[in-house]
Amino acid sequence: MVAERETGAPEQKPKGPGAAMPDLAEVAEVPAEEEVVVAAETVAATAAEKEVEEAVEETFTDDADAPEQLTSLLEEVQAKADENWDQLLRVRAEMENLKRRHANELEKAHKFALDGFVRELLQVRDSLELGHDAARDEGTDVAKLREGTELTLKLLVSVMGRFGVEQLDPQDKPFDPEYHQAMTTQPTADIVPNTVVRVIQKGYLLNGRLVRPAMVIVAAAPPSEQA
Repeated sequence: MVAERETGAPEQKPKGPGAAMPDLAEVAEVPAEEEVVVAAETVAATAAEKEVEEAVEETFTDDADAPEQLTSLLEEVQAKADENWDQLLRVRAEMENLKRRHANELEKAHKFALDGFVRELLQVRDSLELGHDAARDEGTDVAKLREGTELTLKLLVSVMGRFGVEQLDPQDKPFDPEYHQAMTTQPTADIVPNTVVRVIQKGYLLNGRLVRPAMVIVAAAPPSEQA
């Protein structure tokens, strides 16, 4: 009988002729799992680098048409750049022309801003000239001359009103320093102090903005009341 080991396990026989049991030192040298993974990744990276190198070499060495393709591409890019530059020059020229036209139109607007007002004012001048010529005649009726003058003044007020000119006539109204200019004061017991008792020169507004203040005389309390 074949002797059994102390462990009780049967002795393992070689599976083939001349086969020997593996050496324990060789079994210990088998790489761990992490080392196997790293080795596999290294092999894969090396293979990828090799493929890239082969592709680059194939592109620049084996492809005989590469220089012609590159030249064609450069020509297309240059043509596109020239086209864009021409468009830029045209846009710049158009902007300069637009700027000059705008400046000319603005200059004309400043010069002829009163064109409509002058046209309306001409009829007032015509009426004044007619009244002046009539006043030089010896037989002119003063009443008719006064009536013509009143009509001319109404025409002038109408023309100025259409262009936003408003008259300031603060007679018997409270004094307002924003729109009135006090020339002097007049003590009086019949009128409330700080009231306009007389308008020396009327004022005017243009679209709500003061053009000329009204020159006025303002009522003041009598000296006895001031004391």
